[in-house]
Amino acid sequence: RIGVNSGSLDDELLAELMEKNSNQKKRRSEQELFREAMVESALRSCAFAEKIGLGKDRIIVSLKTSNVADTVACYQAFRRRSNIALHLGITESGSGDQGIVFSSAALCLLLHEGIGDTIRVSITPRKNESRTKEVDIAKLILQSLGIRQFSPLVTSCPGCGRTDSLVYLDLAEKVNHHIRLKMSAWKTEYPGVENLKIAIMGCVVNGPGESKHADIGISLPGVQEPSSAPVFIDGKLFQTLSGGDLPKKFLILLEDYVRRRFGQKDS
Repeated sequence: RIGVNSGSLDDELLAELMEKNSNQKKRRSEQELFREAMVESALRSCAFAEKIGLGKDRIIVSLKTSNVADTVACYQAFRRRSNIALHLGITESGSGDQGIVFSSAALCLLLHEGIGDTIRVSITPRKNESRTKEVDIAKLILQSLGIRQFSPLVTSCPGCGRTDSLVYLDLAEKVNHHIRLKMSAWKTEYPGVENLKIAIMGCVVNGPGESKHADIGISLPGVQEPSSAPVFIDGKLFQTLSGGDLPKKFLILLEDYVRRRFGQKDS
């Protein structure tokens, strides 16, 4: 892999480009020169690798900075000049939400344009935090763009003044927890289950519509709404749940749906 990083960019190359720029009538900005130096460094390294016998099909290039706009621009410029494989990522993106947002913003923009062959999410870990979180975020990025599916997608509303947050949040949390516990076994028993779409909606305004667009969805009663929760399966009203312990009742329906739709049929 050939990696160009903003923190270790070749100073001589940058000086060379700056000198050429000083002799131009229309001078480019420092940011433009920096981006050009990133791309040129990668291209020269690729040319040298090929010169000593490494085939293009064995080269993959990364052009990482800690700035989303610079990183995106560098990858776009490189792709216009070469079809060598690209490894995408933001370097030193930060910790927590910042690292997730910066990495997601850059990777989503590039992947949506069809740029990139492999990806890396880099997040400064909190104390005792598992590094597998980087992999989890990378999977979610790919899943959000429809590039790869790794587990059932749970759509849930953010909540508002119409939402009975205790019921809604409890169900959303329990469904996600149930999927995490079951996914390992589901992958073996139910091929294709990763493509399942589930909707957990909090009131009647968008609930029925979103639930109909999912494979299985539930519209919970919002504030001052009747204490009933319609469940939609494959776009049609299947059953209306009421009474206590809605999560348990919905999870029974979910398990039954997974078994019926993705279970192996006897030949």
